Amino acid sequence: MMTLPLEIEVIRQLRELALDLRLAWDHSTDDIWRRLDGEMWELTRNAWLVLHSASQSKLWELAAEADFRRRVGEVVVARREFVRSAGWFQRAHPDSPLTCAAYFSMEFALGEALPIYSGGLGNVSGDLLKAASDLGIPVVGIGLLYQQGYFRQSIDADGNQEELYPFNAPDQIPISPVRDSQGQLVRVEFSLPGYKLWVRAWEAQVGRTKLYLLDTNDPANPPFFRGIAGELYGGGPELRLMQELILGVGGWRLIRRLGLNPEVCHLNEGHAAFAVLERAACFMEDTGQPFEVALAATRAGNIFTTHTPVAAGFDCFEPALIGRFMQLFVSRRLPGMTMDQVLGLGRKDPANPREPFNMAYLAVRGSGAINAVSRLHGAVSRAMFRDLFPRWPLADMPVGHVTNGVHTPTWDSIHADRLWTEACGPLRWTGTLEGLADKIRAIPDDRLWALRTNSRAELMTAVRTRYERQVAAAGEPAHAIEQAGNVFDPNTLTIGFARRFASYKRPNLLLHDPDRLVRILVNPRFPVQLVIAGKAHPADQAGKAMVRQWAQFVKRPEVHGHAVFLADYDLLLAEELVQGVDLWLNTPRRPWEACGTSGMKVLVNGGLNLSERDGWWAEAYAPDVGWSLGDGREHGDDPDWDRTEADALYRLLESEVIPKFYDRDDRGIPTAWIAMMRESMARLTPQFSSNRAVREYTEAYYLPAATSWRARTSNRAAVAAEIVKWREHLARHWDAIHFGDIGVESSSESHAVSVQVYLDDIDPSAISVELYADSFNDGPLVRITMTRGAELIGAVNGFVYTARVPADRPVSDYTARIVPAGGNATVPLEASNILWQR
Repeated sequence: MMTLPLEIEVIRQLRELALDLRLAWDHSTDDIWRRLDGEMWELTRNAWLVLHSASQSKLWELAAEADFRRRVGEVVVARREFVRSAGWFQRAHPDSPLTCAAYFSMEFALGEALPIYSGGLGNVSGDLLKAASDLGIPVVGIGLLYQQGYFRQSIDADGNQEELYPFNAPDQIPISPVRDSQGQLVRVEFSLPGYKLWVRAWEAQVGRTKLYLLDTNDPANPPFFRGIAGELYGGGPELRLMQELILGVGGWRLIRRLGLNPEVCHLNEGHAAFAVLERAACFMEDTGQPFEVALAATRAGNIFTTHTPVAAGFDCFEPALIGRFMQLFVSRRLPGMTMDQVLGLGRKDPANPREPFNMAYLAVRGSGAINAVSRLHGAVSRAMFRDLFPRWPLADMPVGHVTNGVHTPTWDSIHADRLWTEACGPLRWTGTLEGLADKIRAIPDDRLWALRTNSRAELMTAVRTRYERQVAAAGEPAHAIEQAGNVFDPNTLTIGFARRFASYKRPNLLLHDPDRLVRILVNPRFPVQLVIAGKAHPADQAGKAMVRQWAQFVKRPEVHGHAVFLADYDLLLAEELVQGVDLWLNTPRRPWEACGTSGMKVLVNGGLNLSERDGWWAEAYAPDVGWSLGDGREHGDDPDWDRTEADALYRLLESEVIPKFYDRDDRGIPTAWIAMMRESMARLTPQFSSNRAVREYTEAYYLPAATSWRARTSNRAAVAAEIVKWREHLARHWDAIHFGDIGVESSSESHAVSVQVYLDDIDPSAISVELYADSFNDGPLVRITMTRGAELIGAVNGFVYTARVPADRPVSDYTARIVPAGGNATVPLEASNILWQR
């Protein structure tokens, strides 16, 4: 075997390192890329681009250095050992039924080197893959490779947002083409009306996990089709539908081409819901089973996570458009199914031909479990999906929740990483997080204050650099550029607000009384500085107006040095802000923030939160860890309530937040502020980390789904076939079942309730008779299964059911009901029949 020259081997090792996106949060290789091209590294954080832009002479010069070769060799060995090593999952679940979970998302935010994300959804997806890598959970991501991604933002001299669309050249981002065992490029084929569409596949390495990306920019495609995956969330309904077909159908086909056989298909939002149909089609192809059996078998392994807080946010398409692009799919891939039957899966009323096709409804009907992304969002989602389960109480809606978390190693500063490592060890985010809180609580005040002081000072440097560059790019005069390079004071309370500029997020609530805000900022004794960032959707004129309002406010002469609006909010800017600010501000209209993860990112860095009690903050808030807005109720878009909350926000800043920051002991330390900071770090950082969230997904959703999928798909889906027969039997006879007489015998201690039930031809084991009562005095709702007695004399399949309930509430609170039971089905998700006693 021929030995490669040392220099060539080093370059191959550099390629291996540069293609692993783990370096976005594991900074062990930063020094290597700085030596290759320090300026390019700081600007892009794209090691693959640094490697390709470096001159050959520079590469060979460094590769010839023994110390450089040794350094590269060390990190390559460490990387390979990490990838091969067992993680939390292998140790905690050595005999797991889960070998692979395919995670579908429209966007993934893994780092600035791979700009295929827009905002919160991408952050959640990217952080999940990162945490899965840390923990060794067998997850693969499925997404789209956008030629332009989401737009980049610039602000002109008048404060107007301008959109720019730089091209994502595949050879300049850290991805590799997917090839089969013969070395041939993997392409997925689609049949569309009049055309064949080719979709290429790319692979991104994310530590122990992989992300596969689908790309339509294949030279074999017609020009229009080459641009299908051109822009994230761009174009009209037709382009959006085609993107979602490629993501869902093409994504599942790619999984098959790669030889993967995931037990779990995790749909992050309804965008990828077409994977439900393709997965069922593949099962039909493999087993010869009809669609209903295939869906009953495969849905057990499908999980749907909804992030949408309002029903209008779900993607809906006109039936004619769905028919145009899916008729061939239905006729070729779903034999025995009609287009109307498929359309019915995406409708509230399957028989209504005029109702649009709702992707979220398809995801609900094709999944074995559904979850929202915070506790409050769970309640909101149960209300949104109640029309799919008529006559069922909200509490019985089959929607749970897993509150999002953030990948703390991505978002912590160098100073925070050092502090946490000293207190909790280098492997703190790779296990169960037990004991971290107590160790953080033991850190002395001066160390915590040093964290904030050093992190704030670094933010000041970053703000000045960015703002100076931004002012120069807008064509401002030389003196304005010089002033921009000297803004902010590293000893001043610094507040951050950065997110998508949409009306429901109320990014301009703080501007409700601009003169009062000016007085807060320029107070000579207790000054405040404010960093604002965020993008408005190109079609959102109201959002653009709010961007312009902030851009013009920060230009007021009296505000100079106290407030800046930084353009082009991206992952790099987000990192700088969450690492450096003292206080993170969030002001959405409750309950329209499904979760909101931006405020979670400051936790590991010792930042505090002041937020509307919405999303994650509704369950995280306590007076000893931050501040809250609102009264915990919903007020819609009432302008009077906006005024009330704006005034409350100003008062909180003036009377509580700012005085606490500047109330110092004789060492110059704000001890009361530090106490809140310490408790926030200790209690909230582990709880709202993606480590906790992904372990929760694994144990509450992935493992049960994998077990259920294996049971339903074994023996040619015998269990699934029985479920289908059971459902069909219930459907034929449900309308004939009815209640008879009700009897009650009450004492001072209990009520004995009896009810006659006539079941027609339904087997008694296929139903459950229950006493139901709504919650009382904030207690739990009551569901008591009644006991079946002997068959009624003279009746066919009629029985008396009995139960005894405590007399602490009137018997009139209780109502008898009949619901499906048995059949190995999930009720009401797979059988929504219900009959109430009248």
